[in-house]
Amino acid sequence: MPVRLRQKIQTVPRPLELSAPRAVDVVVGLIGDSSGRWLVNCRPPGTPLAGSWEFPGGKRQAGEAPLAALKRELDEELGIEVLEAEPVLVLEHDYPDKRVRLDVWHVYLYRGPATPREGQPLRWVTIAECRELPLLPADGPIVARLGSLRASSEVR
Repeated sequence: MPVRLRQKIQTVPRPLELSAPRAVDVVVGLIGDSSGRWLVNCRPPGTPLAGSWEFPGGKRQAGEAPLAALKRELDEELGIEVLEAEPVLVLEHDYPDKRVRLDVWHVYLYRGPATPREGQPLRWVTIAECRELPLLPADGPIVARLGSLRASSEVR
């Protein structure tokens, strides 16, 4: 029986297609007004997909509950205090560099005027206008769901 000493073992990396990217957990707030419009904001320069429009929200921190993340993100982005919100849907979307998992909430009641605290442009848009905006690809299923929601959110 031959003995092989100092044999080299070559490791081969797994192809990218076989290893699924870890999803980035994101919360999204759907905020409507009494005219049937929904609040969207534009991603600022220097961020991924800058110039695209999206519904407000952001990344969930490790161990953070979805509703707590929604409240924190909407306070940071818009300066509003979420008082009542309800989950609408959860969806995943694959971008070339990452997968996002969107936890979408309908904000029914909030305190304070929505103001762009991060310098991002804000717009109130109808569902038809949403379809015309360059929205993030992951937000497409959200727009499809808006028709089943009552747009009006109450402000205190």
